[in-house]
Amino acid sequence: MAEEKRDYYEVLGLSKGASDDEIKKAFKTMARKYHPDLHPGDKEAEEKFKEINEAYGVLSDPEKKSRYDQFGHAGVDPNYGGGAGGYGGYGDINDIFDNIFSGFGGGGFSGFGGGGSRSNPNAPRAGGDTKVRLTIDFLEACKGVKKTVNIQHLEKCSQCGGTGADAGSKKVTCKVCGGTGQRTERRQSLFGTMETVVPCSACKGKGQTIENPCKGCGGAGRVRTTSSLEVNIPAGIDNGQTIRLSGKGDAGINGGPSGDAYLTILVKEHEHFTRDGNDIYCEVPISYAQAVLGDEIKVPTIDGNVAYTIAEGTQSGTKFRLRGKGVKYINRDARGDQYVTVKVEVPKKLSKKQKDLLKKFDESLDEKNNPNQRGFFDKLKDMFE
Repeated sequence: MAEEKRDYYEVLGLSKGASDDEIKKAFKTMARKYHPDLHPGDKEAEEKFKEINEAYGVLSDPEKKSRYDQFGHAGVDPNYGGGAGGYGGYGDINDIFDNIFSGFGGGGFSGFGGGGSRSNPNAPRAGGDTKVRLTIDFLEACKGVKKTVNIQHLEKCSQCGGTGADAGSKKVTCKVCGGTGQRTERRQSLFGTMETVVPCSACKGKGQTIENPCKGCGGAGRVRTTSSLEVNIPAGIDNGQTIRLSGKGDAGINGGPSGDAYLTILVKEHEHFTRDGNDIYCEVPISYAQAVLGDEIKVPTIDGNVAYTIAEGTQSGTKFRLRGKGVKYINRDARGDQYVTVKVEVPKKLSKKQKDLLKKFDESLDEKNNPNQRGFFDKLKDMFE
């Protein structure tokens, strides 16, 4: 619990109000003294170092330090929403000192045992994933289509079967590291001679080298190639959605599985249709006479034209719905709807005869024919009288 913790200033051997430089120097001294790399198997040193890390994590952060100075541990304890932060666990001594105390000189602290275990470079490893983009038409996305996709990826070298060795050649123990895959570097620093264990550059940490590398792949075991693949694009796919092609990425290493290819679909815009989710929207122009008298019109859909009867007196901007004429849902046997908006075209470039007829027609109308127009002007007249 927070109440049982020692005072952070006390942990670093400081007085409250210590400066940033004093805090850094104190941490440097204490960390050098108790770092577990310098005391292998010493649990007490490990616990002290964790305590030092926690104290420094708070006192080196101005905001956390301010909360701690004002409220004590309650101001930074995770139970109160703060948290000590800083260096959770003790980590690699090289990471800590090289990143924080580079201003104090010296060549780093990586020689005290270094940073943890190293993965086996000869173990099977999965190949990397690849990304591909494919542009298709609007209707192809709505109805589904089969496409040929070109995928650039690394595949197993056919000449050596992925071993990286030429025919008749074999892998031998690395002469530089003796098969360990590691070598030790020594350097002088502020604290004496430091030793660092690093991967062997001759065998790249594998402990083995190839006598005669494969001429096809240069010993890599993989070559870059482009493969053509037929892909079924499902009906209903939308712009920006991605299809996973399992095992079509880079070939694995040391017998590991191949990665995947991710195909992102880009959908072209359509001249008449727009899409929102699984619904389709379009506009259909109608003539003035059709709007006044009503008519059966042709409406385009992704399945072809369908007949629809508009009522007498249809207004421009009227919207109607065609159920089930939208885009198919990918994961279920259902479709969205299509919404159609009619736009009444106003005639242009009328002849004198047409204009005279239209005027006579307009004069024959009364408020029953144009109730909104008549009512609108009557209201305006009342407002100004």
